Amino acid sequence: MNQITKYLNKEFFINIAMIMLGLIALFSFFDFIREINDLGKGGYGLIQVISFVLLSIPGHVYEIIPLAVLIGAMYTVGELSQNSEFTVMRSSGLSIRKIASSLIYVGLFFSFLTFAIGDLISPNSEKNAQQLKIISTDSLVSQEFKSGFWIKDGKSFVNIENVLPDSSLEDIHIYEFDKNFKLRTIVNAKEGIFQDGQWELNNISLTLLEDDKVTSTNIENGNWKSLIRPEMMNALIISPEKMSTINLAKFINYLQLNNQKVTRYEIALWEKLIHPIMPLVMLIFAVPFGFLQERSGGKYLKMFFGIVIGISYQILNTMIRHLGLLNDWQPFMSSLIPTIIFLSIGLYLIFKIERL
Repeated sequence: MNQITKYLNKEFFINIAMIMLGLIALFSFFDFIREINDLGKGGYGLIQVISFVLLSIPGHVYEIIPLAVLIGAMYTVGELSQNSEFTVMRSSGLSIRKIASSLIYVGLFFSFLTFAIGDLISPNSEKNAQQLKIISTDSLVSQEFKSGFWIKDGKSFVNIENVLPDSSLEDIHIYEFDKNFKLRTIVNAKEGIFQDGQWELNNISLTLLEDDKVTSTNIENGNWKSLIRPEMMNALIISPEKMSTINLAKFINYLQLNNQKVTRYEIALWEKLIHPIMPLVMLIFAVPFGFLQERSGGKYLKMFFGIVIGISYQILNTMIRHLGLLNDWQPFMSSLIPTIIFLSIGLYLIFKIERL
């Protein structure tokens, strides 16, 4: 790594890091203001509010890294352009492509940081934050219907009235059908805890429906083998976009085995795979702006452009995601289109300016 490469990477890294810290502080402040509204509900005190805000930070970091890279890079290229440093570099024979490629180190750093936080830290911290709030406010996880959650599990339909923050279940009703879709067995259990690869049910009422009679039996406890896993309950606590790649893949596989729609989760999975490369794309997109109107528009103007473009990217990404869901587009393409657009614009500008 030569001196120019070290200098460029240092300048870009410092400015990107400062922008990222500023955005984290801003998002955390908004979280704090929002959570203050729930202060005093149950045991949800000031310490719990602060803990919730702190546990939410990794999720914000994961989301804002590409935006911070874009704004920080635009600010840096504006600063270098205003000081005529880019002009000197080009005059000394350094092409814009070499300048862009020399930033691979800072780009890879933020790409690895995005992956590590999004897949290893953020899912657990987000789950812990939601669990903390649910426990402190004496609430349940969520309910899609008044009767609770309905899940298809092989040839059975399962109704779970309550899901607790530790992924244990309350008031479980299992309706098992035969191959002709005739109801054969009804199992009602007061609670269920996942242990050793299966669910341990307590206070069980078993009803067998035969051709000529109905038999009911009460059992203190028993085991229930099911495709349902505790990690799948994460989908009830956190949004698919904040789940880990492994848990998303497992949940998609479970839904597919039960012939359920998986488009939303497949889009989330592809976004998890594509999101870490966005810092590199944003760097490629930002660098050419240092050579556009070098003498006009300083670093603050270019930073403003970065904010506007970053907001446009978020809007475009959200819009295409929803269009993909509505029109059943391929999840891969729905996730990749915004990235392709920004990468194409960046490469086009680089080659265009290189020919000038």
